[in-house]
Amino acid sequence: MNRLYDRVAIVTGAGRGIGRATVLRLVSEGASVVVNDIDLEPAEETVALVTEAGGRALACVANTVDAVEADRLVATAIEAYGKLDILVNNAGTTRDKMFHKLDDEAFDLVMDANLKTGFHTTRAAMPAMREQAKREIAAKGAVAYNRKIVFTSSVAALMGNPGQFNYTAAKGGIIAITKTLARELGPFGINVNAVAPGFIETRLTAARQAGSGYGIPEEMRQMAKAIISLGRLGLPEDIANVTAFLVSSDSDFVSGVTIPVTGGQLGGM
Repeated sequence: MNRLYDRVAIVTGAGRGIGRATVLRLVSEGASVVVNDIDLEPAEETVALVTEAGGRALACVANTVDAVEADRLVATAIEAYGKLDILVNNAGTTRDKMFHKLDDEAFDLVMDANLKTGFHTTRAAMPAMREQAKREIAAKGAVAYNRKIVFTSSVAALMGNPGQFNYTAAKGGIIAITKTLARELGPFGINVNAVAPGFIETRLTAARQAGSGYGIPEEMRQMAKAIISLGRLGLPEDIANVTAFLVSSDSDFVSGVTIPVTGGQLGGM
């Protein structure tokens, strides 16, 4: 398929996991992609994979918790490819603690990484996406094609999850802003949606190793698998596949929704 021919995308948090899988899927559909991450090495690894596959991508290291960095990220896309059609706000992290032990530092870090990054990057993208749409509407009465924004939320925001007050607050905020932005930006032919991954195999959900700041106990991984009706843990590609639909013309009449991608995870939703 070539549903994204001549489209330009930014994917944040794209050095690893879901972000990397999303970049590779969008490129396979014909998009040119700016690979954003806060770490250069994994971002360059993603770009190398794109290049090997015959696609176009470039790395931009920027921490979009800082609004100036978000502006620079969007400017990089415009300078390199001349426009911006797709924004995938995927950056995020966790710092899990039970509520009575949660401090301001862990709360702020997770809110910033998951919610503020999307706020800043989306705002930075508005001149490229909204203003171009306005010009097209003024000239021809309609946009040339729909532009797309996708956020990565989490099934934890739909179900709740002990130890993740900060994370569910941020991911729940994403669900709410998805609905609001869909209403604001719809008149400009900009679709805004979110994916809510269930238990997906990434470094955040890998079996915890001694001394690592990431991962979870293996028994929790097995418990998660036991309540997934399809009988397996999710893969980053499972999320990338849904995102590819949401940024393609196939979803032009889909906006303001959050799609759970959970393998039929049981309970709570």
